Amino acid sequence: MRKNLVAFLSVAVLSISVGDAWGGVAYTVTDLGTLGDLTSEAYAINNYGQVAVTSTLNSDYGHAFVWSGGVATDLGSLGGTRRAALGINDSGQVVGWSDTSQDNPITGYTIQRAFLYSGGTMKNLGTLGSYDSIACGINASGQVVGDAGASWNSNGEVCHAFLYSGGTMKDLGTFGGSTSVAYGINASGQVVGVANTAGDVASHAFLYSGGTMKDLGTLGGDTSVAYAVNAGGEVVGSAYTPGDAADHAFLYAAGKMTDLGTLGGTDSEALGVNTSGQIVGGASTAGGVERAFLYTGSGPLLDLNSLMAPGSRWTLVEATAINDAGQIVGAGVNPSGQLDAFLLTPTPEPSTLALLGAGAVGLLACARRRWRRQ
Repeated sequence: MRKNLVAFLSVAVLSISVGDAWGGVAYTVTDLGTLGDLTSEAYAINNYGQVAVTSTLNSDYGHAFVWSGGVATDLGSLGGTRRAALGINDSGQVVGWSDTSQDNPITGYTIQRAFLYSGGTMKNLGTLGSYDSIACGINASGQVVGDAGASWNSNGEVCHAFLYSGGTMKDLGTFGGSTSVAYGINASGQVVGVANTAGDVASHAFLYSGGTMKDLGTLGGDTSVAYAVNAGGEVVGSAYTPGDAADHAFLYAAGKMTDLGTLGGTDSEALGVNTSGQIVGGASTAGGVERAFLYTGSGPLLDLNSLMAPGSRWTLVEATAINDAGQIVGAGVNPSGQLDAFLLTPTPEPSTLALLGAGAVGLLACARRRWRRQ
């Protein structure tokens, strides 16, 4: 089943000045709309500024669409009513998940499948032998990662991280536990995600490369998760601190996991990283609210809201991805009080815009809180 609805969205553009903290570069913010639903969030952006967006309706998933140059294209579905777009590459191929028209005979719930949208067609990528699957990221070669049902146990469907390449879905395994999820992949085919350890006593971030799943460790606690990896193999995600007291954004590079801190609160998570090592995500403030952040490679996290010009009237809640031109996407509250997907574009545009398409795919991130299977 294919539906290709094209809608022109009203575009709200506001200037954002980041002052001395970001080299005097200013941003414009573009509201990517909802395709008629109530809210939306952008999950991924490629190096041409095309954005994968998911909308919600009545607290449930609505449409999966691509925003490009002010136009939103509905990707359709695999027969169901709920779907989400979670990753996009420089060729405009999109991955995510969609409900199908079939029910799981064990649970009675609608079967959900990973999809690859390419050339106007949504393809069902299947599973690892069970019923459900989700696709989270895609690289320039069209390799797809996510998680898929592999078996069942007393707790329900057991899902494993997968790498889909050349028409085949490969099970990446775990660290001895029952489950794993792959969230991101770079141009070299390195995959990142999270996998359970033996006995399911902990979940650790992994980097899968050359057929081997490497445990990236934690920041002292029991749990960590990796969301994105750039062309240089730098990995970002979040990990618990000693005693599982807090969950902090991290950068893993040269064999070391570095705590990136917060915006004054207790928690943070890094969701995207580009080839220059610029990192975006969400973090709590001292007041306990979540705000979008930018990390430029040194110093503390920068609250994107604190860098906005007076009168902008946007509240940026979470930044999910950043491309090699420094464009940032995520979700925020717009001037009308609605939670919408946003696109931040540097102006004047940096020279890196001339290099679009020359570098690796902008990193793709799935925000775990927002797309987890219902």
